[in-house]
Amino acid sequence: MSSSRRPPGGRSGPPGGRSGPPGGRSGPPESGRPRESGRPPARTSRQSGASRQSAARHPPARGRPEPRGPRRRERGGSDLAARILVAVPAAIVAIIFVDVGGLAFALFMIAVGWLCMHELYRLLHRWRPVVGVGFAALAAMVLAGRYGGQHDVLLVALCAFPVIFVAVLLRGHGGMTVAVAGTLLGVYWLGFAFAHAELLRRLPHGGGVVIDVLIGTFLGDTGAYAGGRLFGRRPLAPEISPKKTVEGLFCGMLTTIVAIFVAELFQPWLTQGDALALALAIAVLGPLGDLFESVVKRDAGTKDAGSVFGAHGGALDRLDAVIFTIVAGYYIWSAVPH
Repeated sequence: MSSSRRPPGGRSGPPGGRSGPPGGRSGPPESGRPRESGRPPARTSRQSGASRQSAARHPPARGRPEPRGPRRRERGGSDLAARILVAVPAAIVAIIFVDVGGLAFALFMIAVGWLCMHELYRLLHRWRPVVGVGFAALAAMVLAGRYGGQHDVLLVALCAFPVIFVAVLLRGHGGMTVAVAGTLLGVYWLGFAFAHAELLRRLPHGGGVVIDVLIGTFLGDTGAYAGGRLFGRRPLAPEISPKKTVEGLFCGMLTTIVAIFVAELFQPWLTQGDALALALAIAVLGPLGDLFESVVKRDAGTKDAGSVFGAHGGALDRLDAVIFTIVAGYYIWSAVPH
């Protein structure tokens, strides 16, 4: 009876209102009583070991590395298929204008040349090229090839030099030298190429040779890409284009030569000797044109010159090799007696 009564004052602890021993220090907690510090109980070594094993088996999704081997192959196949899908419609359009010829082909060359020049001058925007004069010079060179000849194209190109300098001088500001150089790069690199395409089209069987140059260049580029993917081991020019390989270069050259000789079977006016000269020129100059454009893009700090073909870059990316090979095709075919 007496043990169930409460002590006076309604407190269940000892006198003085302290629940611990004298001195204000609390004793060790009793077994089964939760800690008063608010911290969660420490995990046992058994629990922490199980947690580490679980984390090792199931790492977080964000940090989980993905396998690269199958993905790389799948991407390579999709890139090759996308290249073909892009090249086929472009080839059909080009063949139509080559077959029509005349002023329509010249205007088509001006339009494609302007597109390439726009992409180039956008890469060289820090040099402040005179875009209007460059566009006018390219159009004038193509029209000179249409209504004149090789000397007229050269005359227009020479006249473009002082005109560009006067335009830069009137515009003022600094960096005049690089502005003139950047503008002339577009005029001489692109203007001469599209003007020579017009000159080649006007020669006897020139339309067929233009198509041969396009076929040899594009198939050679595709062969180099496929050969590099399959057999590539040694880099060709790692400081310029790290993905190009020596094996891919030889595969592309072989593809070009085979393509030109196959085309020669359906063109009785093209002899084997002329086909060999044309194939060797395309096989050598095509990769050089590709590397030259890679140098320009690397100095500009960009991967693609444009986006007209989506993930496969711009017009300059697709025609970089043709810009070199079409000029060689003109001089080789003009040297052949007709």
